Amino acid sequence: MISRDGWLLFATYAVRMFAYGFLSVVLGPYLASLGLDPMAIGWVFTASLAGGALMTIGLTAVADRVGRRRVQAAGAVLMLLAGAAFVLTDRLALLVAAATLGAISPSGKDVGPFLAVEQAMLPETTAAAQRTRVFATYNLVGSLAGAFGALAAGLPAALGFEAMAGYRALLWGYAAAAAILLALYTRLSPRVEAPAPTGGQARRGLGLSRSRGIVTRLAALFALDSFAGGFVVQGLVAYWFYLRWGLPTGALAGIFFGTNLLAALSFLLAAPIARRIGLLNTMVFTHLPSNVLLLLVPLMPDATLAVLMLLLRHLASQLDVPTRQSYTMAVVEPEERAAAAGLLAVARNGAAAVAPAFAGAALVVPALGLPFLVAGSLKIVYDLSILALFRGVRPPEELGRTAPGPGQPTMRRSS
Repeated sequence: MISRDGWLLFATYAVRMFAYGFLSVVLGPYLASLGLDPMAIGWVFTASLAGGALMTIGLTAVADRVGRRRVQAAGAVLMLLAGAAFVLTDRLALLVAAATLGAISPSGKDVGPFLAVEQAMLPETTAAAQRTRVFATYNLVGSLAGAFGALAAGLPAALGFEAMAGYRALLWGYAAAAAILLALYTRLSPRVEAPAPTGGQARRGLGLSRSRGIVTRLAALFALDSFAGGFVVQGLVAYWFYLRWGLPTGALAGIFFGTNLLAALSFLLAAPIARRIGLLNTMVFTHLPSNVLLLLVPLMPDATLAVLMLLLRHLASQLDVPTRQSYTMAVVEPEERAAAAGLLAVARNGAAAVAPAFAGAALVVPALGLPFLVAGSLKIVYDLSILALFRGVRPPEELGRTAPGPGQPTMRRSS
């Protein structure tokens, strides 16, 4: 089903998400222990997110041309140096520089080019018919590794380390994870590299040529979806449950363990559903019900029913993640996959970063549940829009079907 390169990419994602998992837990307390005030810590976090976006645009634009393995290896070296810098200095300017260049993640998620380039590599490791299943497994591996990484943040304290010594041990562990990544990336074969451009057409700005139209439309739609999602990020949802229903921290921890577990398990359902109804239909017709459930959360008369709606929502809300990744990699040109994945990642991350500022204002009257209502409504607009605009753009493995899924003609590409 999957080549040796595919298993190596599963391993790189697991190593990276495990490291991001424990780093996101201790980064803020560690910087505070160095004597940085909240504003300075905010600058470090902002530098990491902004730097990640810039690095993603810059490196993915050239990855298909200069070599995907080279770009990933360079990223691993920068990650290693950044981890070491965070241990060895307390100077704000150096910490900001390291956060900007070194994929330091305050969120537990990928902030640099690693994920985008790996998404471009994965289709080269399996047959087209198995691509969605591979993406689903890849996301499941990353989610579970991130969860265990977060748990590992408590290991130094359990072993009797003092706080600062424990933080530094974890940061050295982050640097060690980067070294492991570097070793794994050097073992990838040339088969994960981009094929030569077809038709003699050279790549233009940001690494895109023939895929430019499709990527532009997808970027606008994905940005809308992510902007909507920014109203209901985990921290804001937890805060809403605290304000609206007075739930204590222990109850909130249990709720969000459940939501993350259900979201991870839902990845396993993505491939079977996509085989039956198609990638685009899976993206839309599983996402729509989850957004209706999101609208229902603040309308419930008590906390129990609100939590139930939230849990049900997460059981379906992530089915579109591997199918979206698989669909995107299928409908862009193979030699432009890294550039496309990078631009789409920046569009999503940038839009998601803007929304919480508006969501904070929407929490002034918790009983109204405005963040849920705004997010659910905008996400439904996204679902209907992507179905309308891309119903005629089908991945190659679906072209041979005698009975296309609902709303999907037999043409592959409409640009």
